[in-house]
Amino acid sequence: MAFLYLLIAILAEVIATSAMKASDGFSQLLPSGITILGYAFAIYFLSLTMKSIPIGITYALWSGAGIILVSLVGFFYYKQHLDVAAVIGLAFMIAGIMIINLFSKSTHL
Repeated sequence: MAFLYLLIAILAEVIATSAMKASDGFSQLLPSGITILGYAFAIYFLSLTMKSIPIGITYALWSGAGIILVSLVGFFYYKQHLDVAAVIGLAFMIAGIMIINLFSKSTHL
């Protein structure tokens, strides 16, 4: 269940962060509400994840996956372009997430 909770936390954070951009500095009511609710869901499900997976690993996976997914939302939805250095950095993050999930025994406590 921990990885399901983590997935929900990641998706909620990506939705919240994307809505924050749309909130235009919290001047738009609906995106502002989605931002607040999204972060509340993210933190709640992140706390459930931490019951089973160590805090450092949980946070690394949550923040890393969130950064990658928000970057994709920015690229495709908000038309924000990524330079070569950003793409390389994101690729290293993906590799790090894969290494943790495939080889770390810390995620299987």
